[in-house]
Amino acid sequence: MDDAFWRPTQPWRLSFLAEADQVWALRRALRIHLEHWGLRELTDAAELCVGELVANVIKHVGPGTPTALVASLRGSHLRVEVHDPDARALPTLTCATLATEAGRGMTLVDAVSDRWGVELTGDRKIIWCHFRMDATRVERQRMPVPRLARVADVLSLYGDSGATRDPIVPGRLATAAAEDAAINAIADLLHWFRTQGWDVDDALDRAQSHFEAECEVRLP
Repeated sequence: MDDAFWRPTQPWRLSFLAEADQVWALRRALRIHLEHWGLRELTDAAELCVGELVANVIKHVGPGTPTALVASLRGSHLRVEVHDPDARALPTLTCATLATEAGRGMTLVDAVSDRWGVELTGDRKIIWCHFRMDATRVERQRMPVPRLARVADVLSLYGDSGATRDPIVPGRLATAAAEDAAINAIADLLHWFRTQGWDVDDALDRAQSHFEAECEVRLP
């Protein structure tokens, strides 16, 4: 498949506990994924909205709240969602200006997103924001993304969202389950090679050669 004409089909989901010291890492993780999805022009706005929405969860629901960040493509828009388990603490748009220190969170979200809203599903709520994608990209209905974004789609097939929290950004937000999912994917491919009667060691050597060649090309 040509990387230049591949479109991610699975939403990207990252579960976390809402803490102030997590916000920077969340924004960075979102930025990296959007860049791999070919949406560099939307990263600043999406990052800002996520930071404000997570800050609202911390303030109005409480630190340590189990929360989830979800990004997906919806037709002509990028959709970013923040999920939390409190369906009572609903966001409100106040008369605060951008220069106001307090109560400006949803004012910023309203200013930088094309649309936003709230969905209530049982015992949780979803706050979503839409960001319009470039018209030429929408017309093609395909996204230019490299190998790492394609891997995120593949790993989403291995277990629940907890198993593939963050295959691209390591660190506190990642888990050993993500590594297990990647190893399982590789093992399945090796089983497939063997059922075809092909040499597994040769396949690994060729894959390693391709990897090293691509790394050398990308060196400055």
